[in-house]
Amino acid sequence: MSDKIPYSDFAKLDLRVGEIKSVEEHPNADKLYVMKVDLGEGEDRTIVAGLRKYYSKEELIGKKAIFVANLAPAVLRGVESNGMILAAVSENHSEVKILKVDGDIKPGTKIS
Repeated sequence: MSDKIPYSDFAKLDLRVGEIKSVEEHPNADKLYVMKVDLGEGEDRTIVAGLRKYYSKEELIGKKAIFVANLAPAVLRGVESNGMILAAVSENHSEVKILKVDGDIKPGTKIS
């Protein structure tokens, strides 16, 4: 188990429901997808994720998942990513499962 953090550190995270609108293969990385995600802000965000080994593009499009919305932008192999999708990863990395929401929840809904 990792070190415990105070609630105030956890509260800094802006976790939101996002709907994956489109998915493209990253032009410079075999393991990455470039996704357009609706986080309820009126304009879709670009988010890069290492999911190509685990999901087809078709499996991801239309899914609602949990995203970190206030992560500082990062350039991944030449593409700027503006957030992070949350996923469970098995110990040996043989399985990766995105954290999805139960039911029909509006993109942008905060997770608390």
